[in-house]
Amino acid sequence: MKKLVLLSVCLVIGFMACDDGEVPAADQSSIFIEDVARFEGNSGTSIFTFRVKMDKATTQDVSFNYETRDGTAEAGSDYEATSGTKTIAVGATEAFIEVTINGDEEYEEEEKFEVFISTPINVKISGDVAEGTIRNEDSFEPVDNEGYSTPASYAGMTLTWSDEFDAANLNTNDWTYETGNNGWGNNELQNYKSGTSNAYLSNGKLVIEARQEGSAYTSARIITRDKQSFKYGRIDIRAKLPKGQGLWPALWMLGQSYGTEGWPACGEIDIMEMVGKSPSTTHGTLHWSNTNGSHAEYGGSTTLGSGLLADEYHVYTIVWNSSSIKWYLDDNHFHTTNITESHMTEFHKPHFFIFNVAVGGNWPGDPDGTATFPQRMVVDYVRVFQ
Repeated sequence: MKKLVLLSVCLVIGFMACDDGEVPAADQSSIFIEDVARFEGNSGTSIFTFRVKMDKATTQDVSFNYETRDGTAEAGSDYEATSGTKTIAVGATEAFIEVTINGDEEYEEEEKFEVFISTPINVKISGDVAEGTIRNEDSFEPVDNEGYSTPASYAGMTLTWSDEFDAANLNTNDWTYETGNNGWGNNELQNYKSGTSNAYLSNGKLVIEARQEGSAYTSARIITRDKQSFKYGRIDIRAKLPKGQGLWPALWMLGQSYGTEGWPACGEIDIMEMVGKSPSTTHGTLHWSNTNGSHAEYGGSTTLGSGLLADEYHVYTIVWNSSSIKWYLDDNHFHTTNITESHMTEFHKPHFFIFNVAVGGNWPGDPDGTATFPQRMVVDYVRVFQ
């Protein structure tokens, strides 16, 4: 009789168990596992490290099981199968699962496998599977360096900030991933994802990759908001662009006041925009809020004499001071906007960077049968001189 009463009390107060001290279900933390995409290497082995992230710390150790499963990648040849149990100790919020990848010099398409997590103790699982994408260097060549470049210094100016993308991973002290598939105000089609599936570093280059996955599209959008913002100076960005109907790469800036003032009152500086149907033309544009509070814009463009912006690297530059913003392609000036008007105060405040590759939208239109994926924007450097 006492046991029945005790069980009833436990059920009323919502505990999953009463005698062993387990956490009430409503108060449990949850864990999820993140995707990983890396190059396999042409020889030897490399390690894919999958992070299992907990949404909040707990007062008890938590644990879970994990195992790898084949996709187009096969255990024993492309990667080494692994399984086991991981524990996240009290106060910690993450654990890591390492999978060994076997390198080779064979030409292959990208290959995928999965890592599953299961059997949670003192924790719930909100995302139980991660995709490992083995990229093949032999089918991807962003490491060439052909094209225009600019110097690392200018007389009378100081290099205030730069990213040469020489590290192993994107510097999250400077950059944040923006994610989502909400159309971004332009009826865009892509889902922006975090992590290395769509944005990664390769041999000193940042690669932002737009992919078609079934009937959907994924890409990446990275920003320096609340981390790096600038007012005035010379900004050089060296990049090679994607191509194809429906592609919309952009290297641009928004006012740091975006969170409080919104768009277009915060100001927008488009250093480079290209739409895939015009793959030889780059656009430079300002957007702001005019005297009656409505959207105003003014911009210009330039077109290569021959070839595409995807053929080699070009340098996209603005020179920004208290009176104007000037646009350059490979040091050739093609547009100027006067910013001394009283209703253009947005352009006398700090702005942060946004690098992204959109798919579809009001301006470029949707991809058609001529568009091929994946498409990549490769950025060699961004430099701010003041």
